[in-house]
Amino acid sequence: MRTSLVLAVSAALVAGTALGLAPAAQAAPASPASPVAEAGAADSAGIRFVDIPGEGGTVLKANVLTPAGSAPGARHPLIVLPTSWAMPQIEYLVPAQKLADSGYVVVSYNSRGFWQSGGEIETAGPKDVADASKVIDWALAHTPADPARVGMGGVSYGAGISLLAAAHDPRVKAVTALSGWADLIESIYSGRTQHLQAAALLGGAGYLTGRPGPELKEVLGDFLSSNLAKEGDMIAWGAKRSPVTYLDRINANGAAIMLGNAWGDTIFPPNQYASFYEKLTGPKRLEFRPGDHATAELTGLFGLPNDTWTNAQRWFDRYLKGADNGIDHERPVQLKSRSDNGYEGYPDWKSVNANQRKFDLGGTQRVWANVDSGANGGVTLLTNALDQFLRTPPVVSVPLLPRSFAGVWQSERYDTAQRVRGTVEVHTTVASTKESGTLVAYLYDVGPLGVGKLVTNAPYTFHGKTPGQPFGVDLELFSTAYDVPAGHRLALVVDTVDPLYIEHNPTGAQLTFSSPAADPSYVSVPLREE
Repeated sequence: MRTSLVLAVSAALVAGTALGLAPAAQAAPASPASPVAEAGAADSAGIRFVDIPGEGGTVLKANVLTPAGSAPGARHPLIVLPTSWAMPQIEYLVPAQKLADSGYVVVSYNSRGFWQSGGEIETAGPKDVADASKVIDWALAHTPADPARVGMGGVSYGAGISLLAAAHDPRVKAVTALSGWADLIESIYSGRTQHLQAAALLGGAGYLTGRPGPELKEVLGDFLSSNLAKEGDMIAWGAKRSPVTYLDRINANGAAIMLGNAWGDTIFPPNQYASFYEKLTGPKRLEFRPGDHATAELTGLFGLPNDTWTNAQRWFDRYLKGADNGIDHERPVQLKSRSDNGYEGYPDWKSVNANQRKFDLGGTQRVWANVDSGANGGVTLLTNALDQFLRTPPVVSVPLLPRSFAGVWQSERYDTAQRVRGTVEVHTTVASTKESGTLVAYLYDVGPLGVGKLVTNAPYTFHGKTPGQPFGVDLELFSTAYDVPAGHRLALVVDTVDPLYIEHNPTGAQLTFSSPAADPSYVSVPLREE
């Protein structure tokens, strides 16, 4: 476990280092006399590294690109890009240059508390939101940016800050939020279960590349130590940093919002983005692709062909430039299956889940807790990235899974391909010998030889239950798009331990899964209508 986390953190830092750091000597306060002077300087200087005063005067290290050959007095749409968690200020240089070449003023800045920027890590708190507005203020005062055409975007941390800024600053007219979050609690505490590897990766990268503030240190410590006495405080902390909390403001401000994420994102799983998307009332678009956290956008950061960045620019072109490029006439929900390179368009997220097919979880099965059966969701960042590029999801031999530690139910063998699209739901009845516990549900695609390929999973934790008293469990697995070949079947596997999550099973606990006649247990699988 420790080795996996060290490797994941190291990979993130190597990626940041590979992009390069802006030398401190190049970072200097900007001092043009006017936007016209700024535009003239940009013609010869290209990219410039500047200091921007953020909230409370905190220095934010930034870079600025302005369209070459800008005519005196001309105004250009502005795009502000906050950096991702733990990434240096030059993260977006390549896509930013492309945007500048097409007529945008682009300001990218290092979020407070990271690398050379001042302050402490606020984890998208009020100061981070205020920083975004300060950067817009600076850009409007020191570049030929048009105050009526302001957009924000970014990957991961930059995506979350951009959505929050759209709630608090009505000047933001368009957002492209890639691999971000709308609900921080549902992202790393879904099913009331701590996502261990995700939290440890974020925390470790924060300590290595920045300066966590006292509030983050306390919350992270309580989270990883399972301090239930602070659960309410942690939820309130996360809600304050969740765009869904400010949904009414976002809708009132009316920014055009594009959301993009990966099916296998182990830091910000796709369900919370889909739910948020459905509640938006302004212009909107939702894109899901194979991969893990930020892997769908990665090649675009190096200038390689990338659908995500291409569509992000199309979105800005439509809603900041008014370009009639057709993106607003396409079906707004665009999905790419994990086993197909093409896109499928849907009018909304509800249509994705419209065709449900169930199979029963009959009988009674008992499993002992505290032992990993061999079924697991893999390693954060690594496993789903391999599935994205090599189509190699985690596998198990379903017939060989130890039934003392794993409950197993299988569907019939399907005569035709089953195209799973959307959110698989599990309903069952559980009884525990202890008042607390954790279970993890996995859906597998099982071939003729019994080898199961992971389709999706999700954890569920309970506290305060009466030992021996059955209770109902409704669990949404992480949304996905996966094609089950003809001749295969689906299997639901439930065990109690997974390295991705913190488990709460007391020693010697036993879970019993049943299917009462009055309340049958089942798996509901959304299938694409042919």
